[in-house]
Amino acid sequence: MSQNKEWVYSEKIKDHFIHPRNILEDEASYKYDGKGIVGNIKCGDQMMMVIKVDKEKNIITDCKWKTYGCASAIASTSLLSEIVIGMSLDKAYHISPKDIAEELGGLPEHKIHCSVLGDKALRSAIDDYYMKNGMRDKIQKEKSRIVCQCMNVTDHDIENAVLEGARTFLELQEHTKLGTVCGQCKDEAEKLLKNYVEKHFNK
Repeated sequence: MSQNKEWVYSEKIKDHFIHPRNILEDEASYKYDGKGIVGNIKCGDQMMMVIKVDKEKNIITDCKWKTYGCASAIASTSLLSEIVIGMSLDKAYHISPKDIAEELGGLPEHKIHCSVLGDKALRSAIDDYYMKNGMRDKIQKEKSRIVCQCMNVTDHDIENAVLEGARTFLELQEHTKLGTVCGQCKDEAEKLLKNYVEKHFNK
């Protein structure tokens, strides 16, 4: 790497990327209580996370993972796998990409979406545990709402576009194609864009 090029990540990210913790080495023999897989290998990013749970206390006692992802995805999931061990399922369920980025000392804005893989895989693993243990009432399904009827774009699509770097309505259109037909969704889309930027980036 050129010495003239500045490392844009924190030393903590660098450490977790070079020395990732809790990687799932032997999937066949690891006895897990919950398993979550998100992403699509065909798109270049996929994350699997497995957890062991103290069933009396509902506390995560171990967490392993493996991924096909970038440096940010590896570092953020490595850190996530450390901090959830010893944590209650309820608390771990609500960890956000923003929480992970703060623990890492910050992520470049265009890399925040990489940390989403880890927290979604964890939530999926906890859901799997809840399903297997008769606790379906604990599962919180995120219901999406269509904002652009013409292009079938939802509020979740807009949030993902923001996490991937969209900051203006034009950039939102480039990511999602919303508002490119009748344009009636523009006001609501701009409001959601602003809300999601504030939610994830405090702006």
